[in-house]
Amino acid sequence: YVSFPEMAASLLKTSSMSLRTKLLHQTGVSLYNTSHGFHEEEVKKKLQQFPGGSIDLQKEDNGIGILTLNNPSKRNAFSGVMMLQLLEKVTELENWTEGKGLIVRGAKNTFSSGSDLNAVKALGTPEDGVALCMFMQNTLTRLMRLPLISVALVQGWALGGGAEVTTACDFRLMTRESEIRFVHKEMGIIPSWGGATRLADIIGSKQALKVLSGALKLDSKLALSLGMVDEVLQSSDETECLKEAQEWLNQFIKGPPEVIRALKKTVSSGKELCFQEALQTERDLVGTLWGGPANLEAIARRGKFCK
Repeated sequence: YVSFPEMAASLLKTSSMSLRTKLLHQTGVSLYNTSHGFHEEEVKKKLQQFPGGSIDLQKEDNGIGILTLNNPSKRNAFSGVMMLQLLEKVTELENWTEGKGLIVRGAKNTFSSGSDLNAVKALGTPEDGVALCMFMQNTLTRLMRLPLISVALVQGWALGGGAEVTTACDFRLMTRESEIRFVHKEMGIIPSWGGATRLADIIGSKQALKVLSGALKLDSKLALSLGMVDEVLQSSDETECLKEAQEWLNQFIKGPPEVIRALKKTVSSGKELCFQEALQTERDLVGTLWGGPANLEAIARRGKFCK
């Protein structure tokens, strides 16, 4: 005999488990929807009113995507249209099954100075702010969960929202003269694109609190010592830099796309799901690879070496 409370608890557990796991692994599923008071089409209509710049995506044959924040006259600040385009490009990357890696960078030797102030001023009410927050958290969470190994290539400044975008990547590379700075406190707000939550995950909550409350200027040396960035690049030239970033990323994406993508998915699960759910996700992913072409080929190769 199972009591009603026990039955309810078990039902709740399975439904929340599947929902969380589904959120993490279903392509195109966002954090917020109408049940959270989020009306995407209304937000899109508002953002459409603020043109300028673009988000460009190049998909290379080697499985690396290059996503460029392109609005150089405003130091690659995000216009409303760029926010919409970022979502479009993330959706395109979700459907790119041959993809293995992603480099996020800014045009003309700078990363991004955050939000374009024209849009910020026009969307001045708390309701507007929360709606925009939900829109960008949706997009950057989907960027973070892409089954691609991603790296932010920081040249020049990554300020405010620009700094937040770097935290949605798996890794960060900086040039010697570049700077990451969460300037939100000085604007009388806090990060609103999920940046504070992700930053605490990357450098720990104590250091994140210092960085955010001090609006600290993270030059390449400090960022490296905090574990905010993984490497400081030799070159500062735009073309050379990108080449270096590609070489750096290449060491992690050697091998068949299905293996690299499954590795990224299993690490995402370990980070976001509870232990038991993460183990079950790992099990399910193993089932997609075990005895598959890459696995059988590797075993055959090893067999030759053993003789």
